[in-house]
Amino acid sequence: MSSAQNPIIEVIAFDADDTLWHNESLFTVTQAKFKQLLAGYHSDEWIEAKLNETEHRNIQHFGYGIKGFTLSMIETAIELTEGRISGAEIQQIIEYAKFMLHAPVELLDGVAETISALAGQYRLMLITKGDLFDQESKIARSGLGDHFSHLEIVSEKNTDVYRAVMARHQLDPQRFLMVGNSIKSDILPVIEAGGRAVHIPYHTTWVHEQVSDYDAASFYEIGDIRQLPGLLEEMRERG
Repeated sequence: MSSAQNPIIEVIAFDADDTLWHNESLFTVTQAKFKQLLAGYHSDEWIEAKLNETEHRNIQHFGYGIKGFTLSMIETAIELTEGRISGAEIQQIIEYAKFMLHAPVELLDGVAETISALAGQYRLMLITKGDLFDQESKIARSGLGDHFSHLEIVSEKNTDVYRAVMARHQLDPQRFLMVGNSIKSDILPVIEAGGRAVHIPYHTTWVHEQVSDYDAASFYEIGDIRQLPGLLEEMRERG
């Protein structure tokens, strides 16, 4: 990325799930429980494949988040058992969801101190997608909410959504930086919208967020959020 085209960043927006706190690992654990529940009907591989297929199909109906995931588990269970799933087993799936909704919010290492430090230097935003109630609850329980000037909980993250967010808050795309773990949702559409982006990989990526065709030179990548202040300083010096 050319250093001659690096104006000072004014606004930093953060993704939430798997960028600020652990999230995908909770889904992974629940999916393992779900496969165990249906172990008498099909193999783990087939259950996982059918659940992924159902989730992908249902995003347009239920959106992202735990509630949509739960409905997809129930639908998959009915389909894979040919309707033989019991009421008690469906209740067990619902209990999985309740546990997920009330699980402690576990911040990633370095998040609390990094966000606190950056809040004194930049205008911070949170842009996350998913269920409104669930995301609001996690933000409140995270203890980070007061550091963000604006919270945007959206149903999808694409170029039009980012452009709308920037327009709504009168942001200059060239001075806007998005930080997130998903190249598909947090990085590529922001670049397309004229902004800048920093990718911080999480140790696992949801299958529906995986992409392989992209220009890695169009954005920054760091291994840990604690490296972000240093990267911002380098950008400021070059800009």
